[in-house]
Amino acid sequence: MTTTTPGTAQVELAIGGMTCASCAARIEKKLNRMDGVEATVNYATEKAKVTFDADIDVADLIATVEATGYTAAEPAPPRSETPGAPDGPSDEERADEELRPLKQRLITAVALAVPVIAMAMVPALQIEYWQWLSLTLAAPVVVYAAWPFHRAAWTNARHGAATMDTLISVGTIAAFLWSLWALFFGTAGTPGMTHPFEFTIARTDGAGNIYLEAAAGVTAFILAGRYFEARSKRKAGAALKALMQLGAKEVTVLRGGREVTVPTAELQVGDRFLVRPGEKIATDGTVVEGSSAVDASMLTGESVPVEVSVGDSVTGATLNAGGRLVVEATRVGADTQLARMAKLVEDAQNGKAAAQRLADRISAVFVPIVIALALGTLGFWLGTGQGLTAAFTAAVAVLIIACPCALGLATPTALMVGTGRGAQLGILIKGPEVLETTRKVDTIVLDKTGTVTTGRMTLLKVHTAGGGGGVGEMDVLRLAGALEHASEHPIAQAVATGAAAKVGTLPTPEDFANIPGLGVQGVVDGHAVLVGREKLLEEWAMALPADLKAAKDTAEKAGRTAIAVAWDGEARAVLEVADAVKETSPEAIRRLRALGLTPILLTGDNKAVAEAVAAEVGIDEVIAEVMPQDKVDVVKRLQAEGRSVAMVGDGVNDAAALAQADLGLAMGTGTDAAIEAGDLTLVRGDLRAAADAIRLSRKTLGTIRSNLFWAFAYNVAALPLAAAGLLNPMIAGAAMAFSSVFVVGNSLRLRGFQAADK
Repeated sequence: MTTTTPGTAQVELAIGGMTCASCAARIEKKLNRMDGVEATVNYATEKAKVTFDADIDVADLIATVEATGYTAAEPAPPRSETPGAPDGPSDEERADEELRPLKQRLITAVALAVPVIAMAMVPALQIEYWQWLSLTLAAPVVVYAAWPFHRAAWTNARHGAATMDTLISVGTIAAFLWSLWALFFGTAGTPGMTHPFEFTIARTDGAGNIYLEAAAGVTAFILAGRYFEARSKRKAGAALKALMQLGAKEVTVLRGGREVTVPTAELQVGDRFLVRPGEKIATDGTVVEGSSAVDASMLTGESVPVEVSVGDSVTGATLNAGGRLVVEATRVGADTQLARMAKLVEDAQNGKAAAQRLADRISAVFVPIVIALALGTLGFWLGTGQGLTAAFTAAVAVLIIACPCALGLATPTALMVGTGRGAQLGILIKGPEVLETTRKVDTIVLDKTGTVTTGRMTLLKVHTAGGGGGVGEMDVLRLAGALEHASEHPIAQAVATGAAAKVGTLPTPEDFANIPGLGVQGVVDGHAVLVGREKLLEEWAMALPADLKAAKDTAEKAGRTAIAVAWDGEARAVLEVADAVKETSPEAIRRLRALGLTPILLTGDNKAVAEAVAAEVGIDEVIAEVMPQDKVDVVKRLQAEGRSVAMVGDGVNDAAALAQADLGLAMGTGTDAAIEAGDLTLVRGDLRAAADAIRLSRKTLGTIRSNLFWAFAYNVAALPLAAAGLLNPMIAGAAMAFSSVFVVGNSLRLRGFQAADK
């Protein structure tokens, strides 16, 4: 249970006994009738997300659900991972255990229903007492295999409600009881009685017929549909389960100079733990000893390992691919990035889009309408003199064909698969309402620093005096890099890092001195070296030659920082340092344009810097020199122009703009404030993921829409056929079960979604 706003709390209840969307709608209605309670019940995930006043007890919520005829419980705590503790059943084993009763009933139904259907369909198999053999085989199917439908129908009836189980139960019992009457009190029990079975859409009289094949066949078909739905729903949630299981189970903690292995759940903030090569990093933290390459592909989808050293942050569940690391834990438990990712995915899967709310409302009133329609069909055909059997056949077909199971599964299954696949690709979709927005957005505003650019100062170019005459680039980098390596200034560190990458090991300077506001000076390999502003060289009576002066002016006009390098009394080079554009940003802009979006660069930097970056990545419209608090106003202005605005950012100063935008995309490498404000989180920190996120969201929305269309179209098309007496009850049951499997299968196609760069 979590606290949301002051005076309120939130709990997620596991709901048992639901068999259709109508069940979910009824539980939701009952909970929302309680004062101070706001609940959302999801049929696919079998969970209820409840926000309630703090003075309400969770036990009262559970009692309300149980009074409605279902079970409710708070989710069980995670299994202990303590070494030596007895292993409990795995998630897979528990899921199989839950499916076993349904599987047993399905096997029974299929084994007994097949011969019943065969005898009814093939006159050659209708031996002298075939109808009594059919009764013997069909009775266990209707009583045992269909028992969950009857039990749910009775529970609902006691509470004055009707669900799709009511339709199934009434339909199969009616067919069975009619057959019993025909066998014992009619002419159907006469030895040698035969009747043909036509697998066509046509009106049937049914005189002298028994409907045991309909009762048994409908039960078998619907059980098969439910079984495969349950298996499919389990597969649809597999991505979230995999995400939850990424983390390390045990960790080696350094305590009192000793290495102690403990369960990861026992880690505390501030603990220092050891990560050997090949081990997973147990939790989010900061490297305090060692350096290594970290493979974060399982968490972010990024295939290139990231080099880390002392002071760098690392994320739990990523793999140490290189050397030995000692990490200080900064976040544990539910605060880690992995746990927050899993929570975001689960919240999204538990949510409901507007279309699903509509489907739930329809389901809640659909069942009583169908029962009334079935009774009306029965009365109509009796009134027109078609005979009791023909009228009964049409009424039973109406009851069976109307089950809107597919309607209840249309949205949640697509959401589960879509959000789960997104999590695997490093794209976190916060909620289903986000999907609608992705379809409408036409403008995407991009923060510059950390989004389009790396957010780190980088050495970009080296200009040597006289075009290099007598002065080599490697000499410049070795001497300047050695001196800057001794400084903690971000620009100095950028030079040192760039130099080390090209030169290798840098020499150690002597007589190092930092000149505040100007630069640094010292002796490297016997050379007196100056690195800093042009003014620093002027103080030592050194001037930049014309070519270096021109290079400096050009760099500064482009918004870059120009650093002068001199040694032994002569200016030798100019270094260009700037926040470098990410290599993937130009490709990302092309992909965003291909999705019909107009990119706009938004930054607080000066216009020259912004326009240089925009030109490099292919953005035409630039809004520069914007104060952090004014970013919201920029988004509002664009919205006032009639645009639907998406915003991509990563900093605290972007959070308000992300919240104001119609669609907020937060870079997962950014701040918590930005991530919380965003609708989509891009874990990889790669702008190409923004295009992938919008593509995936639009594809998920398209799948939901196609699911809803076919679910509605199926009922609209089939009900008139059934009411007209043109649909055999068994065919109706098969078609109804198939529609649900079709919807789930259509949703599972989202599992094949691929990021464009894969």
